Amino acid sequence: MNTTPNSNRLHIGIFGNRNSGKSTLINALTSQDLAIVSAYPGTTADPVSKAMELLPIGPVVITDTAGYDDEGELGELRTKKTYRQLDKTDIALIVIDAAIGFTEEDGLFSETVKERKIPLIGVINKSDTGSKGEEAFAERKIDFVKVSAKDKTGIDALKELIIKKSEAVKKEVSIVEGIIEPGDTAVLVVPIDKAAPKGRLILPQQQTIRAILDKGAIALTVREKELAAALSALKEKPRVVITDSQAFKGVSALTPEDIPLTSFSILFARHKGELEPLIKGINRLNSIKEEDKILICEGCTHHRTCDDIGAVKIPKLLEKVLGFKPRLEFSSGTEFPENVGSFALVIHCGGCMLNGAEMKSRIRKAGEKGTAITNYGMFIAYANGILERSLRAVPEAWKIYKGINKQI
Repeated sequence: MNTTPNSNRLHIGIFGNRNSGKSTLINALTSQDLAIVSAYPGTTADPVSKAMELLPIGPVVITDTAGYDDEGELGELRTKKTYRQLDKTDIALIVIDAAIGFTEEDGLFSETVKERKIPLIGVINKSDTGSKGEEAFAERKIDFVKVSAKDKTGIDALKELIIKKSEAVKKEVSIVEGIIEPGDTAVLVVPIDKAAPKGRLILPQQQTIRAILDKGAIALTVREKELAAALSALKEKPRVVITDSQAFKGVSALTPEDIPLTSFSILFARHKGELEPLIKGINRLNSIKEEDKILICEGCTHHRTCDDIGAVKIPKLLEKVLGFKPRLEFSSGTEFPENVGSFALVIHCGGCMLNGAEMKSRIRKAGEKGTAITNYGMFIAYANGILERSLRAVPEAWKIYKGINKQI
């Protein structure tokens, strides 16, 4: 359980006004003194997360947040960060004080949650002190439960409601769903270069291997220089070749045309994000002007190397494709730029360190601002003239691509 990446866990966010008992609730849910509990308003300044197992859901992350009724300049920043936590939330809990009831801030927040279509649970805490809030939740058609986090009563009922709500959360498509069947062989091409972590594979490679094994198929993992020998050694051709995006060009040349070829990044576009806007985003390259800005965005932070894919390789390919040196900006980590509307195009990484909710949130934010978005794998395939081939290996992607480009 503890080795399951947070990006693969169901994210449960605990929200509410200051002193509604959010921190006490997360301690009760996790059976640990994870969050500091105090009668002083605003004790929780930053989101506090705990990974745990919630059967029968499995691995989850539960996050405590600052009160969204915080005041002053610092309070405004805390409230902003609390709302931002919704970007990665699969299920939201709104906690109210039973002696105070449903406030204006609770109403505003619940409307935001509903607009984003995030499953919502009302929690009437401190139920030993009152029962206010029941009518407000009922009027808004929000399922709720009464608890006393301090006395740990009603916690089991809350967990049952969380389990019920989890059924409405859209499950991520398996990385290899519809691409391989039990007994098939998939060849994975994994470059071992300066950017590769010593002694291990990067997360998307690990997760793809696991998905292949779960499917009852065979995962054959090689470096680019051993690919030709591996293909020759197989008695039957593999069902698919999956490569790291930065090796796309060389792997395409080595892989016969009758063997489907795609990349980890394209598979993760379907697994974590939404294929259609990412595929549409490629077409924006046809109209980029010299004054336009392009954002190269990564969902994690890592040490940059001299041949880094985001900082070095993609900029070089962009200059080659566009015929001029583009205006580039870079971002990395959990914060997605608020000024995304100032960019003509976002080229995003595969998002392996982000959960599906956060990747979809980034795609949505770009779309709302009229900014096109695509990802590393699709752009690199496009730049090397093999986009159609790489999408053809993924049935849903190929169908979307043909729909966008009807002449095919």
